[in-house]
Amino acid sequence: MTKIIFSFFLLSLFSLNTFAQPATREELEKQRNQLKKEIEETENLLNNNKAKTKENLLQYNLISKKVNLQDKVIDNINRDLDRLNNSMNLISRDIHRYDRLLDTLKQEYAKSMVYAYKNRSSYDFLNFIFSAENFNDAIKRISYLKSYRNYREMQGENILRTQNLRKNKIVDLGGTKEETNKVLGVQSEEMAKLEVQQREKDRILAELKKQGKQLNNQIAAKQKQMQKVNNAITAAIKRAQKEAIAKALIEKERLRLEELKNKKATDINEGVKVKKETPKKTETKVITKTESILLNADNTVLNNNFEKNRGSLPWPIDRGLVLMHYGKNTLPSGTIMDVTSVTISSDIGSTVKSVFDGTVTAIQQVEDMMVVIIQHGRYFTTYSNLSNVVVKKGQEIKTGQSLGKVATNFDGIGAIDFYISNESSNYDPEKWLRRR
Repeated sequence: MTKIIFSFFLLSLFSLNTFAQPATREELEKQRNQLKKEIEETENLLNNNKAKTKENLLQYNLISKKVNLQDKVIDNINRDLDRLNNSMNLISRDIHRYDRLLDTLKQEYAKSMVYAYKNRSSYDFLNFIFSAENFNDAIKRISYLKSYRNYREMQGENILRTQNLRKNKIVDLGGTKEETNKVLGVQSEEMAKLEVQQREKDRILAELKKQGKQLNNQIAAKQKQMQKVNNAITAAIKRAQKEAIAKALIEKERLRLEELKNKKATDINEGVKVKKETPKKTETKVITKTESILLNADNTVLNNNFEKNRGSLPWPIDRGLVLMHYGKNTLPSGTIMDVTSVTISSDIGSTVKSVFDGTVTAIQQVEDMMVVIIQHGRYFTTYSNLSNVVVKKGQEIKTGQSLGKVATNFDGIGAIDFYISNESSNYDPEKWLRRR
């Protein structure tokens, strides 16, 4: 019975450890390494920007991003510490349970040893056996004495086993405490880095406030530029709609004439007088989806595939960081800038690639930058602030195909604006691109 109780107790301890202490250390380390990689990339961009220009809005965005990433690193470390503290609490509780179990086992073992000592003589042993009423009862008494002796031996083994388990737990506790001290050291280092970064952010903000008038002029110029790009997108979509309507009408007329020709030929062959009547309408559908004139038999599959890839489209730049998100962006001055694209920074001259198969529907110069618009069924992707454009209007494009190079923006650093649109809406590009 004691062996069963002991085994159940050990199983309970194992179950508690299994379910109360999920293996998240690897996940936390993986996340921390990814955050540090992003911090390193941000630092490189920040250093390049410092070397080329004075303080600017994008530099402020970079340092703000770096501070946010550093906050996440510290949060990651705090969760790691919580995990370690939870682990130490569980191990300490296990040690206390082993202590209580050892006390119980030792007390039972002591009682059995006292009983054995009091009944240690051969006379008592023989008297116990020969006082049996019959032979079967004597056999049972012999079996009982053997079982009792085995029970005492098992008690000793259980005590040794429990002591070893307790010893292992103490070793585990020591190792966890050592790991905790290391993580606390890392936490202190990362907190110091955050403090330095926060001071740098405050310094850049102060410098930006000194440039008030110049920054306001840049913001106004940027807004005008974005409006021109939006106008170019709207114009490109309208042109595509007109071309689609014209193409649909031509196809419809071709089908009508072909049907009329076939009907006349049939009437002649059958010797039937041709009557003047209005031909029946063809049942052939030129446009497969009535919600968009841009959809036809040639691009419906492409359109559907584009929709299916929402959330998994590749980024237009291999290496880059988001500086302005779709929607409202609060600038250091407190000004709110509402944009319909996502601004992605990268090294000047980096290759800009198409995010999906499609057709170049427009290449337009807006001020001193080039804009490429690609049609994917009823959807359009726009790549603004390019240089050295290597594609032509009407050209069929494949996913990942080079369109041009990243040009400089108002602040003198490399960045592009990326849009996703259709006839009626603008979309948040980051919700369509794969997560990095």
